[in-house]
Amino acid sequence: MRCFLFIFLVIFSSCRNAKSDNSSNNLITDELEIVDFEGLKKYLNSDDDTTYVVNFWATWCAPCIKELPYFEMLQQNYAQEIEVILVSLDFPNQYDTKLKPYIKDNNIKSKVIALDDIDMNSWIPQVDPNWDGAIPITIIHNRDKRQFYNKAFTYASLENELKNFIN
Repeated sequence: MRCFLFIFLVIFSSCRNAKSDNSSNNLITDELEIVDFEGLKKYLNSDDDTTYVVNFWATWCAPCIKELPYFEMLQQNYAQEIEVILVSLDFPNQYDTKLKPYIKDNNIKSKVIALDDIDMNSWIPQVDPNWDGAIPITIIHNRDKRQFYNKAFTYASLENELKNFIN
């Protein structure tokens, strides 16, 4: 697992696309919001009444792809109570060829954000100090509670965890 993480980090850092405006934290291209870690921070902490389900995934990650429909079902079934945020760690040079087609072909309705920030040594521990960088991971949080999950979910297990936040 550590070897996989190292390979991911090396490839991810070598594939970063330059942004046209380096001072910007957000960039929207063809309906895909691309952010650096500063732009992502607002989705990782909450001071409103919404419960957020934030999943880190990539199209090249088989366990991520397997569980992604469960997040879509959760968003659909609890739309009045939660917001699902799908944070893609796909390589920037594959946004147009892999990520955007995957979103379209699978009719993803949840908010998808592409994280384009090569400084993983800085932002991974800020997401959660227990995160080793492997995906999938999920964070469920609201104003009162925050939980980090370093595992893949079934729909039943995901819904069960969510109920700890909304009941």
